Amino acid sequence: MTSFAGTWNATLDTVVGVMNVVFNITESDGVYGGTAVSKDETVEILEASASGNSLTWIQHVTTPMKVTLKFEVEVDGDQMTGVSKVGFLPASKVTATRAN
Repeated sequence: MTSFAGTWNATLDTVVGVMNVVFNITESDGVYGGTAVSKDETVEILEASASGNSLTWIQHVTTPMKVTLKFEVEVDGDQMTGVSKVGFLPASKVTATRAN
């Protein structure tokens, strides 16, 4: 079974530039949550759902603009790759390495 829980140092390659984010993903009885921390704000990881080595969730951010991000990632050991989408904009590449 894939372990998603932990601290992940992530890079998001977005249309407004590269953003560094720390995902603190938690798991309790198969329910995932946590926080995403950037230099500008900390937001909740919401509606997280796991299947196999895939994890999806949403985040409501206000910086640099107020949007809802939809994440779809896959985890292979201590590596995470995937995308983040917001509305009609192109998908942003997400890469992360487990910190613990």
